[in-house]
Amino acid sequence: MEGYFKDWAASCRRELLENVMPFWLKNGWDREHGGVYTCVNRDGSLMDPTKSGWFQGRFAFTCSYVYNAVERREEFLAAAKSTLDFIEAHLFDKRGRAYFTLTADGTPLRMRRYVFSECFAAIAMSEYAKATGDRAWAEKALALFKRIRSFVGDDAMMPPKFEPAFKAQGHSLTMILINVALRLKDVVSDPALDGQIDASVRSLFDHFVHPEFKCVLETVGPNGEFIDTIDGRTINPGHAIETSWFLMEVAEQRGDKALLARALEVLDWSLAWGWDTDCGGGGIISFRDCRGLPPQCYEQDMKFWWPQCEAIIATAYAYKLTGDRKYQKWHRLASTWAWKHLKDRKYPEWYGYLHRDGTVAQPAKGNLFKGPFHIPRMLVKSIEICEDIEKETRR
Repeated sequence: MEGYFKDWAASCRRELLENVMPFWLKNGWDREHGGVYTCVNRDGSLMDPTKSGWFQGRFAFTCSYVYNAVERREEFLAAAKSTLDFIEAHLFDKRGRAYFTLTADGTPLRMRRYVFSECFAAIAMSEYAKATGDRAWAEKALALFKRIRSFVGDDAMMPPKFEPAFKAQGHSLTMILINVALRLKDVVSDPALDGQIDASVRSLFDHFVHPEFKCVLETVGPNGEFIDTIDGRTINPGHAIETSWFLMEVAEQRGDKALLARALEVLDWSLAWGWDTDCGGGGIISFRDCRGLPPQCYEQDMKFWWPQCEAIIATAYAYKLTGDRKYQKWHRLASTWAWKHLKDRKYPEWYGYLHRDGTVAQPAKGNLFKGPFHIPRMLVKSIEICEDIEKETRR
């Protein structure tokens, strides 16, 4: 497999710069109002002008990340700045909460309880600060991060998802705040960032990682109690795999071998739960039940784009940090399956929604949840990881 990762990096660079980024800059970037459209059909034609609050931050982050890590095109920075201007003008209400959906011109349509729109706006500000050296954006990112933390546990800002009789906590917020803090640490120093990473890592292993099932659970009790219901037994392999590489990043930065070992254990468990050996020749399936019972989620037997992206990143990262050939084999399996089934051979960009057998469930390239984030992030992260592997190989 000599040269394998070098070849993968070259493929990712071509796909990113020749297909994925041009597709979104042409069809998604709103040059009239600023920001980005994501509800686009297979050929890039606009299906709905509703704007996703999540994707305003995700697009600005992606453009800045590509600029920083792959190629310093001014068009990438211009798109990021246009979207950040839209975010500042329209995304937040008077309380500082961010909307989930808006009209093309920024009129609010819907507010949800989650703080993911805020999280993605924060990483966009930090990555743009890194690209431009503009300290003001780093300070804005940190202020937003602290605001996000103040919302957590505040029922007025984040209304409970369930009635008081159901006491539970979810994995998603714990996971994402690690990534947000890591991104901000690239441009600003503050004790709150490492404090959040420490708290999230502790919560993950104290509450969500359940060795008795060899998995990460999506929903647990307030103190990590196992809830023996359909919701409490749910495993989301894609989320768990994403968590594993966030943990790897923390471990690498801190030189923490014990944390790396635990991150790799989470990855191994999650690949075992997620990789479909029964149908479609592989791919990461969406949901499992930790007792092996039938999952309730309607999309339980689908294969989405983003878990495949997380598996590609995590396995390459694991190989980089360990040199263990099993992760190189996993990477080949995950990347080959994704490239075969998700890449559209007629139009740029990748499909997002597949049936379990790998056939296309619907061909649109975007909606309120899929757009310019997971696929370009995977391509950029792959380039970075593979370049590091090549440097080590040459030493």
